[in-house]
Amino acid sequence: MRHISGFSFFLVMIILFTGCAALKDIQQVMTNLSRCEFKLASVNQFTLSGIRLSDKKSVSDLSLTDGARLVASFARNEFPASFTLNVAAVNPNDGTGGTPQASATLTSFAWTLIIDNTLTINGDITDPISIPGTGQQSIIPLVMNLDLARFFKDRGYDAVVNLALALGGANGSPSRVTLRATPRIRTEFGEITYPGAIDIVDKEFRAR
Repeated sequence: MRHISGFSFFLVMIILFTGCAALKDIQQVMTNLSRCEFKLASVNQFTLSGIRLSDKKSVSDLSLTDGARLVASFARNEFPASFTLNVAAVNPNDGTGGTPQASATLTSFAWTLIIDNTLTINGDITDPISIPGTGQQSIIPLVMNLDLARFFKDRGYDAVVNLALALGGANGSPSRVTLRATPRIRTEFGEITYPGAIDIVDKEFRAR
C-alpha cells in the first residue's frame, strides 16, 4: 500500500507539474498575443471627388478639367475622398523563446481616423483577419471614405488639395495620419480584448 501510495503521489506531482508548465506556456502565449504590434504601412488608391491622385505629385499635375472639377466640388462644400489605409500587423508568437507558435485572428479592430490631429471618421473591420505566428508582417487593408470639406474646409482649397496629395499622391504617405484602434484577438485559448486603444502611426510598430 505504501508503494502504491508513493507511486500515486509521484503521479499526481507529475500531472501537477505538467499542468503548471502547460498553464505557464498558455499564459505566455496569451501575453505574447496581446502584444501583437501594428504600424501604418501605406496609403493607396486615393481619389478626391472621383479624381485619382496616386500618379500626381502636386497641384500642377492636375489637368484643367480635373482642376475645374475639384474647384466646383469644393465650392459645393463637397470634397469626398476615398483611399485604402494599409496597416501592418506582426504577431510575436513565432515559436521562439520557448513558447509554441500560435496564430491569432483579429475579430474586431474598432478604429478612429485622425488626420493632422483632427478626429474624423470611425469604423471597424467587417471580417476576421488572420495574423500568422511567423514574425512576418500581415497587411490589414482599411477602406476609408470621408468628406475632407467637412473637417478641413476652413483651411482653404489649396491647403486641402495639398493635404490630399500628401496622403495619397505619388509621393504620399500616412505620416500625417494616426489610427486610434482597439484590437480584439481570438486565439485557440480564448479571446483577448486590448485594455485600451493604440495610437498607430507610420514611424514604429506599437502594441500599446
